[in-house]
Amino acid sequence: MPVGRNLMTPDDLVRAAIAVAEDGMARGEMPIGAVVAMGDEIIASAHTRDVGLGRRLVHADLLAMTAADERLGWGARPHPLRLAVNLEPCLMCLGAAMALKVSEVYFGLESPADGGTALVEDWPVSEDLPWYAPPAMTGGIRRDEVRDQFRRFCDRAPESGFRRWARTLL
Repeated sequence: MPVGRNLMTPDDLVRAAIAVAEDGMARGEMPIGAVVAMGDEIIASAHTRDVGLGRRLVHADLLAMTAADERLGWGARPHPLRLAVNLEPCLMCLGAAMALKVSEVYFGLESPADGGTALVEDWPVSEDLPWYAPPAMTGGIRRDEVRDQFRRFCDRAPESGFRRWARTLL
């Protein structure tokens, strides 16, 4: 089958992001994972690394998009980019998706406290930068599975701001 026909479904992509999140949780991170696909190939993946790196701007989706950008470079792309995250992207990560020209974002669980979907719904697209527009957003894919990841994280993580925040997702 030819590459680029989006044979990987949104469900497949979110399932892959959930698996990456599991790897992150096994390493002591919050269970947040992301993958970037071009056509029918996952070209980058990452889990959040807040704990391991002791930094704040190391969100799973941002790290995966950075890796995809490094791999692809500046040139033309034969297929649109799609991002899948098990948790709704924040505004920072949606801005990065717009800059990278991600066409579609899929996510599992909504993040009411910091999710950026509602903030970009009415984004004014400029005639000067018509490509800098929010991607199409689809949420709720495998929601219960992601909620279970956060429940398991809360059951075993030490008390912290991350754990208190994660409880709000349950």
